[in-house]
Amino acid sequence: MKPIKMPKEHRETMLDHIQEYFELERGESIGRLAADSLLDFFVNELGPAVYNQALSDCRTLTMQRMQGLEEDIYALEWKASRK
Repeated sequence: MKPIKMPKEHRETMLDHIQEYFELERGESIGRLAADSLLDFFVNELGPAVYNQALSDCRTLTMQRMQGLEEDIYALEWKASRK
């Protein structure tokens, strides 16, 4: 899997959130470099699992919609054969 790249503004916002989290939830201050390293770690460790779950959810939704479409087509065929 190729590395995940995010827009600079998004990354900066995420770094702000990480620093805020540490301050509010843990009572610790971490620097920008530490927040950046932590973000890279979580993106690399969790990114593939989150991505794969999103693909699985997409696959399930697509199959459900295709099933509904197939039922609609059968209904149209049935209507056309009754005329």
